[in-house]
Amino acid sequence: MSRLRRYAPLLLSGLILGMAGCATPPREPEALAAYKANNDPLEPLNRKIFTFNQAIDRAVLKPIAKGYVRVIPRPGRMGIRNLLINLHEPVVLTNNLLQGEFKRAGTTLGRFIVNSTIGLAGVMDIASRHDLPRQTGDFGQTLYVWGVREGPYLMLPIFGPSSPRDGLGTGADIFLDPFLYLAPRLKYRTVLTFSRTVLGGVDERSRNIDSLDEIQREAVDFYASYRSLYRQNRAAQLRNGETVTTPPADLYDDPDNPKSAPPAH
Repeated sequence: MSRLRRYAPLLLSGLILGMAGCATPPREPEALAAYKANNDPLEPLNRKIFTFNQAIDRAVLKPIAKGYVRVIPRPGRMGIRNLLINLHEPVVLTNNLLQGEFKRAGTTLGRFIVNSTIGLAGVMDIASRHDLPRQTGDFGQTLYVWGVREGPYLMLPIFGPSSPRDGLGTGADIFLDPFLYLAPRLKYRTVLTFSRTVLGGVDERSRNIDSLDEIQREAVDFYASYRSLYRQNRAAQLRNGETVTTPPADLYDDPDNPKSAPPAH
Protein backbone atom coordinates (compact mmCIF):
# COMPACT_ATOMS: atom_id res chain seq x y z
CA MET A 1 0.00 0.00 0.00
CA SER A 2 2.78 2.43 0.87
CA ARG A 3 4.53 1.76 -2.45
CA LEU A 4 1.29 2.34 -4.34
CA ARG A 5 0.84 5.65 -2.57
CA ARG A 6 4.32 6.77 -3.50
CA TYR A 7 3.89 5.71 -7.14
CA ALA A 8 0.61 7.63 -7.33
CA PRO A 9 1.96 10.92 -8.76
CA LEU A 10 3.54 9.08 -11.70
CA LEU A 11 0.44 6.94 -12.30
CA LEU A 12 -1.89 9.93 -12.04
CA SER A 13 0.26 11.91 -14.47
CA GLY A 14 -0.08 9.20 -17.09
CA LEU A 15 -3.80 8.76 -16.44
CA ILE A 16 -4.57 12.46 -16.79
CA LEU A 17 -2.52 12.80 -19.97
CA GLY A 18 -4.21 9.76 -21.43
CA MET A 19 -7.80 10.70 -20.63
CA ALA A 20 -7.99 14.48 -20.72
CA GLY A 21 -8.77 16.64 -23.68
CA CYS A 22 -6.73 19.76 -24.31
CA ALA A 23 -7.93 23.35 -24.19
CA THR A 24 -8.28 24.98 -27.60
CA PRO A 25 -5.38 27.40 -28.26
CA PRO A 26 -6.58 30.99 -28.82
CA ARG A 27 -6.05 32.67 -32.20
CA GLU A 28 -5.15 36.17 -31.00
CA PRO A 29 -1.33 36.60 -30.97
CA GLU A 30 -1.13 37.97 -27.42
CA ALA A 31 -3.50 35.37 -26.01
CA LEU A 32 -1.67 32.62 -27.87
CA ALA A 33 1.67 33.78 -26.44
CA ALA A 34 0.22 33.71 -22.91
CA TYR A 35 -1.25 30.26 -23.58
CA LYS A 36 2.14 28.91 -24.60
CA ALA A 37 3.90 30.59 -21.67
CA ASN A 38 1.49 29.01 -19.19
CA ASN A 39 2.21 25.55 -20.65
CA ASP A 40 -1.19 24.42 -19.37
CA PRO A 41 -3.09 22.78 -22.26
CA LEU A 42 -5.15 20.77 -19.74
CA GLU A 43 -6.31 23.88 -17.89
CA PRO A 44 -10.07 23.07 -17.86
CA LEU A 45 -9.42 19.71 -16.19
CA ASN A 46 -6.64 21.09 -14.00
CA ARG A 47 -8.98 23.77 -12.63
CA LYS A 48 -11.56 21.15 -11.65
CA ILE A 49 -8.91 19.12 -9.84
CA PHE A 50 -7.67 22.31 -8.18
CA THR A 51 -11.18 23.00 -6.86
CA PHE A 52 -11.42 19.43 -5.56
CA ASN A 53 -8.07 19.75 -3.77
CA GLN A 54 -9.14 23.02 -2.18
CA ALA A 55 -12.22 21.30 -0.76
CA ILE A 56 -10.07 18.52 0.72
CA ASP A 57 -7.77 21.11 2.24
CA ARG A 58 -10.59 23.07 3.88
CA ALA A 59 -12.31 19.97 5.23
CA VAL A 60 -9.33 17.89 6.36
CA LEU A 61 -5.80 19.15 5.87
CA LYS A 62 -6.00 22.67 7.22
CA PRO A 63 -7.85 21.70 10.44
CA ILE A 64 -5.30 18.94 11.12
CA ALA A 65 -2.42 21.33 10.47
CA LYS A 66 -3.86 23.89 12.87
CA GLY A 67 -4.26 21.21 15.55
CA TYR A 68 -0.68 20.10 14.98
CA VAL A 69 0.55 23.66 15.61
CA ARG A 70 -1.52 23.96 18.79
CA VAL A 71 -0.43 20.61 20.24
CA ILE A 72 3.25 20.42 19.23
CA PRO A 73 5.46 23.36 20.31
CA ARG A 74 7.71 24.97 17.69
CA PRO A 75 10.95 23.22 18.84
CA GLY A 76 9.19 19.88 18.58
CA ARG A 77 7.95 20.66 15.07
CA MET A 78 11.43 21.72 14.01
CA GLY A 79 12.88 18.48 15.36
CA ILE A 80 10.36 16.42 13.39
CA ARG A 81 11.08 18.31 10.18
CA ASN A 82 14.84 18.01 10.67
CA LEU A 83 14.50 14.26 11.18
CA LEU A 84 12.44 13.84 8.00
CA ILE A 85 14.89 15.93 5.99
CA ASN A 86 17.82 13.88 7.27
CA LEU A 87 16.12 10.64 6.24
CA HIS A 88 15.95 12.03 2.72
CA GLU A 89 19.59 13.12 2.47
CA PRO A 90 20.74 9.85 0.74
CA VAL A 91 18.30 10.56 -2.11
CA VAL A 92 19.60 14.13 -2.42
CA LEU A 93 23.18 12.82 -2.38
CA THR A 94 22.51 10.33 -5.18
CA ASN A 95 20.89 12.96 -7.36
CA ASN A 96 23.74 15.41 -6.71
CA LEU A 97 26.14 12.74 -8.00
CA LEU A 98 23.97 11.92 -11.03
CA GLN A 99 23.95 15.62 -11.92
CA GLY A 100 27.73 15.89 -11.63
CA GLU A 101 27.37 18.28 -8.69
CA PHE A 102 30.23 16.79 -6.70
CA LYS A 103 30.74 19.77 -4.41
CA ARG A 104 27.06 19.74 -3.48
CA ALA A 105 27.25 15.97 -3.04
CA GLY A 106 30.14 16.40 -0.59
CA THR A 107 28.12 18.93 1.39
CA THR A 108 25.11 16.60 1.47
CA LEU A 109 27.24 13.67 2.63
CA GLY A 110 28.80 15.82 5.33
CA ARG A 111 25.36 16.95 6.49
CA PHE A 112 24.09 13.39 6.71
CA ILE A 113 27.08 12.19 8.73
CA VAL A 114 27.07 15.12 11.14
CA ASN A 115 23.32 15.23 11.69
CA SER A 116 22.96 11.45 11.96
CA THR A 117 25.55 11.33 14.74
CA ILE A 118 25.97 14.57 16.65
CA GLY A 119 22.50 15.72 15.59
CA LEU A 120 20.77 12.67 17.10
CA ALA A 121 19.58 11.06 13.84
CA GLY A 122 18.88 14.50 12.41
CA VAL A 123 16.54 15.88 15.06
CA MET A 124 19.03 18.73 15.46
CA ASP A 125 20.42 20.37 12.34
CA ILE A 126 23.97 20.72 13.61
CA ALA A 127 25.40 20.67 10.07
CA SER A 128 23.82 23.98 9.07
CA ARG A 129 25.62 25.66 11.97
CA HIS A 130 28.95 24.43 10.61
CA ASP A 131 28.85 25.68 7.02
CA LEU A 132 27.07 22.63 5.63
CA PRO A 133 23.84 24.12 4.22
CA ARG A 134 21.01 21.95 3.02
CA GLN A 135 21.13 21.07 -0.70
CA THR A 136 18.36 20.21 -3.13
CA GLY A 137 18.27 17.18 -5.37
CA ASP A 138 15.50 15.04 -6.84
CA PHE A 139 15.32 12.92 -9.98
CA GLY A 140 13.01 15.39 -11.69
CA GLN A 141 15.84 17.89 -11.34
CA THR A 142 18.29 15.27 -12.59
CA LEU A 143 16.18 14.70 -15.70
CA TYR A 144 16.18 18.46 -16.26
CA VAL A 145 19.99 18.49 -16.10
CA TRP A 146 20.07 15.62 -18.58
CA GLY A 147 17.95 17.64 -21.01
CA VAL A 148 14.56 15.92 -20.62
CA ARG A 149 11.66 18.24 -21.44
CA GLU A 150 9.19 19.14 -18.71
CA GLY A 151 5.94 18.43 -20.52
CA PRO A 152 2.63 20.17 -19.74
CA TYR A 153 1.63 21.53 -16.35
CA LEU A 154 -0.45 19.03 -14.40
CA MET A 155 -2.64 19.44 -11.32
CA LEU A 156 -2.90 16.02 -9.68
CA PRO A 157 -5.67 15.03 -7.25
CA ILE A 158 -4.37 15.43 -3.68
CA PHE A 159 -0.71 15.53 -4.80
CA GLY A 160 -0.98 18.95 -6.43
CA PRO A 161 1.07 20.62 -9.19
CA SER A 162 3.51 18.54 -11.19
CA SER A 163 4.58 17.60 -14.72
CA PRO A 164 5.26 14.33 -16.56
CA ARG A 165 8.99 14.80 -15.95
CA ASP A 166 8.53 15.36 -12.21
CA GLY A 167 6.07 12.48 -12.00
CA LEU A 168 8.70 10.17 -13.49
CA GLY A 169 11.27 11.69 -11.15
CA THR A 170 9.13 10.93 -8.12
CA GLY A 171 8.89 7.30 -9.14
CA ALA A 172 12.66 7.05 -9.63
CA ASP A 173 13.38 8.66 -6.25
CA ILE A 174 11.52 5.82 -4.57
CA PHE A 175 14.23 3.40 -5.67
CA LEU A 176 16.97 5.76 -4.50
CA ASP A 177 15.58 5.84 -0.97
CA PRO A 178 17.41 3.41 1.36
CA PHE A 179 14.31 3.27 3.56
CA LEU A 180 12.62 1.26 0.80
CA TYR A 181 15.11 -1.54 1.38
CA LEU A 182 15.44 -1.08 5.13
CA ALA A 183 11.71 -1.02 5.90
CA PRO A 184 11.03 -4.72 5.17
CA ARG A 185 13.54 -5.60 7.89
CA LEU A 186 11.74 -3.49 10.50
CA LYS A 187 9.08 -4.98 12.73
CA TYR A 188 6.69 -2.06 12.41
CA ARG A 189 7.53 -1.09 8.84
CA THR A 190 3.93 -0.19 7.84
CA VAL A 191 3.43 2.07 10.84
CA LEU A 192 6.80 3.74 10.33
CA THR A 193 6.24 4.32 6.62
CA PHE A 194 2.75 5.70 7.17
CA SER A 195 3.87 7.92 10.04
CA ARG A 196 6.74 9.31 7.99
CA THR A 197 4.41 10.22 5.13
CA VAL A 198 1.66 11.75 7.26
CA LEU A 199 4.03 13.75 9.45
CA GLY A 200 5.72 15.21 6.41
CA GLY A 201 2.43 16.30 4.85
CA VAL A 202 1.07 17.80 8.07
CA ASP A 203 4.34 19.61 8.75
CA GLU A 204 4.44 21.13 5.26
CA ARG A 205 0.86 22.37 5.55
CA SER A 206 1.27 23.71 9.10
CA ARG A 207 4.17 25.95 8.10
CA ASN A 208 2.14 27.68 5.41
CA ILE A 209 -1.28 28.29 6.91
CA ASP A 210 -1.01 32.09 6.99
CA SER A 211 0.92 32.51 3.73
CA LEU A 212 -1.55 30.42 1.73
CA ASP A 213 -4.51 32.31 3.18
CA GLU A 214 -2.86 35.61 2.20
CA ILE A 215 -2.21 34.45 -1.37
CA GLN A 216 -5.82 33.34 -1.73
CA ARG A 217 -7.17 36.64 -0.38
CA GLU A 218 -5.06 38.78 -2.70
CA ALA A 219 -5.33 36.73 -5.88
CA VAL A 220 -7.89 37.70 -8.52
CA ASP A 221 -7.52 34.23 -10.04
CA PHE A 222 -6.21 31.90 -7.34
CA TYR A 223 -5.56 29.06 -9.78
CA ALA A 224 -3.48 31.24 -12.12
CA SER A 225 -1.54 32.82 -9.25
CA TYR A 226 -0.92 29.42 -7.74
CA ARG A 227 0.32 28.01 -11.04
CA SER A 228 2.65 30.95 -11.57
CA LEU A 229 4.14 30.71 -8.07
CA TYR A 230 4.69 26.98 -8.40
CA ARG A 231 6.41 27.28 -11.77
CA GLN A 232 8.64 30.15 -10.62
CA ASN A 233 9.75 28.22 -7.57
CA ARG A 234 10.29 24.96 -9.42
CA ALA A 235 12.31 26.74 -12.13
CA ALA A 236 14.55 28.31 -9.48
CA GLN A 237 14.96 24.97 -7.73
CA LEU A 238 15.91 23.20 -10.95
CA ARG A 239 18.72 25.72 -11.39
CA ASN A 240 19.83 25.36 -7.77
CA GLY A 241 18.79 28.97 -7.18
CA GLU A 242 17.18 30.46 -4.12
CA THR A 243 13.45 29.82 -4.08
CA VAL A 244 10.77 32.33 -3.25
CA THR A 245 9.23 31.79 0.18
CA THR A 246 5.83 30.35 -0.68
CA PRO A 247 3.71 27.40 0.47
CA PRO A 248 4.94 23.87 -0.30
CA ALA A 249 4.32 22.13 -3.58
CA ASP A 250 2.15 19.44 -2.21
CA LEU A 251 0.08 19.10 0.94
CA TYR A 252 0.68 15.37 0.75
CA ASP A 253 4.20 15.87 -0.48
CA ASP A 254 6.50 13.03 0.35
CA PRO A 255 8.51 14.32 3.33
CA ASP A 256 11.46 12.78 1.56
CA ASN A 257 11.14 15.36 -1.16
CA PRO A 258 10.30 18.80 0.26
CA LYS A 259 9.91 21.59 -2.24
CA SER A 260 9.41 25.32 -1.85
CA ALA A 261 6.29 25.90 -3.93
CA PRO A 262 2.53 26.26 -3.43
CA PRO A 263 0.52 23.50 -1.74
CA ALA A 264 -1.50 20.87 -3.53
CA HIS A 265 -4.85 22.45 -4.21
